[in-house]
Amino acid sequence: MRKSGIHITRHGCLYETAPAYVTDQPRFLNSAVRAVTKLGPHELLGVLKTIERNMGRSGGIRYGPRPIDLDILFYGKYQIGSDILTVPHERIWERPFVMAPLMDLLGSVIDSDTVACWHSLSTDSDGLFGLWEKLGGESLIGKEGMKRVLPIRNHLWEWSKKTSVMGILNLTPDSFSDGGKFVSVQNAVSHVRSMISGGADIIDIGAQSTRPMASRISAEQELDRLIPVLEAVLEMPEMEEKLVSVDTFYSDVASEAVNKGAHLINDVSAGQLDPNMLKMVASLDVPYIAMHMRGDPTTMQSSDNLQYSDVCSQVASELFSRVKDAELSGVPAWRIILDPGIGFSKKTEHNLDILTGLPVIRSEIAKRSLAASHAPLLIGPSRKRFLGEICNRPAAGERDPATIASVTAGIFGGANIVRVHNVRDNVDAVKVCDAMLKEMSIQL
Repeated sequence: MRKSGIHITRHGCLYETAPAYVTDQPRFLNSAVRAVTKLGPHELLGVLKTIERNMGRSGGIRYGPRPIDLDILFYGKYQIGSDILTVPHERIWERPFVMAPLMDLLGSVIDSDTVACWHSLSTDSDGLFGLWEKLGGESLIGKEGMKRVLPIRNHLWEWSKKTSVMGILNLTPDSFSDGGKFVSVQNAVSHVRSMISGGADIIDIGAQSTRPMASRISAEQELDRLIPVLEAVLEMPEMEEKLVSVDTFYSDVASEAVNKGAHLINDVSAGQLDPNMLKMVASLDVPYIAMHMRGDPTTMQSSDNLQYSDVCSQVASELFSRVKDAELSGVPAWRIILDPGIGFSKKTEHNLDILTGLPVIRSEIAKRSLAASHAPLLIGPSRKRFLGEICNRPAAGERDPATIASVTAGIFGGANIVRVHNVRDNVDAVKVCDAMLKEMSIQL
């Protein structure tokens, strides 16, 4: 589409859905995009049909199996009726698998005359929001017929089904908690084996310290630390069903890591410390963890970067800005994981507000983008200084009970992934939280 004069500005989530109309066929993947183009509506239709043919679509059973199906749902403020094109698409209103990704392209606040027109063109007096609710709305998601998924490795990850545990592997000599412990390949592999045995779903490998005031090393130095360990970890039989994330803000490191087999990129700067990062991630086609931070590790705790009038609202606004930049760079919303950045550019009270305010962050992002508000949410409070301040535990290794309390609060607030040092104990906490949430949903 981009090569054909269609500039994509927003993406919906990605949905795995049961087939409709002709049910004896494989499940479908559905999404939607917003775009800007100089193509007229019929020219646009012709381009889309060409793309379908180039991707292998040919004649077949109506509603039957096909590699791709591209439809025009809306075209600006126009209503179009011709022999070959009807806009708005005539069957939007009866199809949850179309309405769900369409809603993702909107914000809960109507932000333009064009979007207001789309609402007015719907068949419901309450606009698209009212129509979506009448179809079942958010209650449809997660059921057998429609699941939000994230493509990763060789499968579709239904990330909301259970809370995932990300184990931390620091290869740095100066990390705040375990610096210097795992710089050798042998020690690193042993620690990964221990974390997998403890129940980790993801291993996050970092070769650059991002603690406050940490000195920055070059991409080359980071790769020298990272690659031998990454290669060894990926060869471990225990990692067959697990995911490997690489914690880096350098595009060159991200590229080399994914080429070696890493499955995710975890960027504490959300693309702000390397101007090439977002374009690189778009080309790599892997999930991207975008974290909130102001400045860099040497400046993030400066007085200017610690100024908030409403930390949850401002973190949401600044995170959405990073998502917007990522989407414009070609990273689809369905590949983005959000991290509010506990401990980065935050005071103790800010970290506590975020841990208790995750639903507020989602709702604030939803005003601008429902797709971004539905993204997987990662939190990383593990052994952070604010826990030591609250509990009077100056040694980072003594903060695991406080970490468990923080993780528990985060999960009940909607966190989907928790990043921790002590995997075994936090896995138990996660299992109890998930069991309680499941019981609560049954009672509802």
